[in-house]
Amino acid sequence: GAVVMETEEQARNRFQSELEFIQCLANPNYLNFLAQRGFLRERPFINYLKYLLYWKEPEYAKFLKYPHCLHMLELLQYEHFRKELVNAQCAKFIDEQQLLHWQHYSRKRTRLQQALAEQQQQPQQPTHGNATAK
Repeated sequence: GAVVMETEEQARNRFQSELEFIQCLANPNYLNFLAQRGFLRERPFINYLKYLLYWKEPEYAKFLKYPHCLHMLELLQYEHFRKELVNAQCAKFIDEQQLLHWQHYSRKRTRLQQALAEQQQQPQQPTHGNATAK
Protein backbone atom coordinates (compact mmCIF):
# COMPACT_ATOMS: atom_id res chain seq x y z
CA GLY A 1 0.00 0.00 0.00
CA ALA A 2 0.98 3.60 -0.49
CA VAL A 3 2.44 5.31 2.57
CA VAL A 4 0.67 8.60 3.17
CA MET A 5 2.87 11.10 4.98
CA GLU A 6 0.90 13.44 7.18
CA THR A 7 1.52 17.15 6.93
CA GLU A 8 2.84 19.08 9.90
CA GLU A 9 -0.64 20.50 10.46
CA GLN A 10 -2.24 17.03 10.37
CA ALA A 11 0.36 15.77 12.83
CA ARG A 12 -0.36 18.74 15.12
CA ASN A 13 -4.11 18.12 14.93
CA ARG A 14 -3.66 14.42 15.64
CA PHE A 15 -1.41 15.21 18.61
CA GLN A 16 -4.00 17.67 19.95
CA SER A 17 -6.99 15.33 19.56
CA GLU A 18 -5.11 12.36 21.04
CA LEU A 19 -3.96 14.52 23.94
CA GLU A 20 -7.57 15.56 24.62
CA PHE A 21 -8.94 12.04 24.22
CA ILE A 22 -6.37 10.29 26.40
CA GLN A 23 -7.02 12.77 29.22
CA CYS A 24 -10.76 12.03 29.04
CA LEU A 25 -9.82 8.48 30.06
CA ALA A 26 -9.05 9.86 33.53
CA ASN A 27 -12.81 10.35 33.95
CA PRO A 28 -14.51 7.12 35.12
CA ASN A 29 -17.93 8.43 34.06
CA TYR A 30 -16.66 8.87 30.52
CA LEU A 31 -15.29 5.30 30.59
CA ASN A 32 -18.70 4.10 31.77
CA PHE A 33 -20.29 6.04 28.88
CA LEU A 34 -17.93 4.38 26.36
CA ALA A 35 -18.58 0.94 27.84
CA GLN A 36 -22.35 1.33 27.82
CA ARG A 37 -22.29 2.33 24.16
CA GLY A 38 -20.25 -0.75 23.28
CA PHE A 39 -17.05 1.03 22.19
CA LEU A 40 -14.93 -1.01 24.61
CA ARG A 41 -16.00 -4.22 22.84
CA GLU A 42 -15.02 -3.05 19.34
CA ARG A 43 -11.72 -4.37 17.99
CA PRO A 44 -10.69 -1.11 16.21
CA PHE A 45 -11.28 0.85 19.40
CA ILE A 46 -9.32 -1.67 21.50
CA ASN A 47 -6.47 -1.42 18.96
CA TYR A 48 -6.61 2.37 19.24
CA LEU A 49 -6.25 2.11 23.04
CA LYS A 50 -3.19 -0.09 22.51
CA TYR A 51 -1.74 2.41 20.02
CA LEU A 52 -2.16 5.23 22.57
CA LEU A 53 0.28 3.54 24.96
CA TYR A 54 3.06 5.58 23.37
CA TRP A 55 1.87 8.45 25.61
CA LYS A 56 3.65 6.69 28.47
CA GLU A 57 6.97 7.78 26.95
CA PRO A 58 8.34 10.75 28.94
CA GLU A 59 8.57 13.03 25.89
CA TYR A 60 4.78 12.69 25.45
CA ALA A 61 3.71 12.19 29.09
CA LYS A 62 5.08 15.62 30.02
CA PHE A 63 2.18 17.22 28.09
CA LEU A 64 -0.48 15.52 30.22
CA LYS A 65 -2.33 17.62 32.75
CA TYR A 66 -3.96 14.50 34.26
CA PRO A 67 -1.19 11.88 34.28
CA HIS A 68 -3.41 9.30 36.02
CA CYS A 69 -5.16 8.89 32.66
CA LEU A 70 -2.14 6.69 31.81
CA HIS A 71 -3.06 4.35 34.65
CA MET A 72 -6.56 4.06 33.19
CA LEU A 73 -5.14 3.49 29.72
CA GLU A 74 -3.06 0.69 31.19
CA LEU A 75 -6.13 -0.90 32.82
CA LEU A 76 -8.14 -0.53 29.61
CA GLN A 77 -5.78 -2.99 27.94
CA TYR A 78 -7.49 -5.72 30.01
CA GLU A 79 -10.77 -7.16 28.79
CA HIS A 80 -11.97 -7.82 32.34
CA PHE A 81 -11.60 -4.14 33.22
CA ARG A 82 -13.35 -3.04 30.01
CA LYS A 83 -16.30 -5.35 30.81
CA GLU A 84 -16.56 -4.12 34.40
CA LEU A 85 -16.89 -0.50 33.26
CA VAL A 86 -20.39 -1.15 31.89
CA ASN A 87 -21.41 -1.23 35.54
CA ALA A 88 -22.09 2.28 36.88
CA GLN A 89 -21.07 1.11 40.37
CA CYS A 90 -17.62 0.30 39.04
CA ALA A 91 -17.24 3.83 37.63
CA LYS A 92 -18.50 5.30 40.92
CA PHE A 93 -15.95 3.23 42.86
CA ILE A 94 -13.06 4.39 40.64
CA ASP A 95 -14.25 7.97 40.99
CA GLU A 96 -14.24 7.70 44.80
CA GLN A 97 -10.81 6.04 44.82
CA GLN A 98 -9.38 8.86 42.72
CA LEU A 99 -10.88 11.42 45.05
CA LEU A 100 -9.36 9.69 48.09
CA HIS A 101 -6.00 9.53 46.33
CA TRP A 102 -6.09 13.24 45.50
CA GLN A 103 -7.12 14.20 49.04
CA HIS A 104 -4.32 12.09 50.48
CA TYR A 105 -1.83 13.46 47.96
CA SER A 106 -2.74 17.11 48.54
CA ARG A 107 -2.69 16.66 52.35
CA LYS A 108 0.74 15.03 52.10
CA ARG A 109 1.94 17.81 49.83
CA THR A 110 0.64 20.53 52.17
CA ARG A 111 2.43 18.90 55.12
CA LEU A 112 5.64 18.72 53.11
CA GLN A 113 5.41 22.40 52.12
CA GLN A 114 4.76 23.41 55.76
CA ALA A 115 7.78 21.41 56.93
CA LEU A 116 9.97 23.05 54.29
CA ALA A 117 8.71 26.52 55.21
CA GLU A 118 9.45 25.89 58.93
CA GLN A 119 12.91 24.63 58.06
CA GLN A 120 13.68 27.82 56.13
CA GLN A 121 12.46 30.04 58.99
CA GLN A 122 14.88 28.57 61.53
CA PRO A 123 18.01 30.71 61.95
CA GLN A 124 20.98 29.11 60.27
CA GLN A 125 23.58 27.92 62.81
CA PRO A 126 27.15 28.80 61.91
CA THR A 127 29.00 25.72 60.71
CA HIS A 128 32.16 26.34 62.81
CA GLY A 129 32.56 28.09 66.15
CA ASN A 130 34.80 30.98 65.15
CA ALA A 131 32.38 32.28 62.47
CA THR A 132 31.39 35.23 64.71
CA ALA A 133 34.92 36.04 65.97
CA LYS A 134 36.80 38.32 63.63
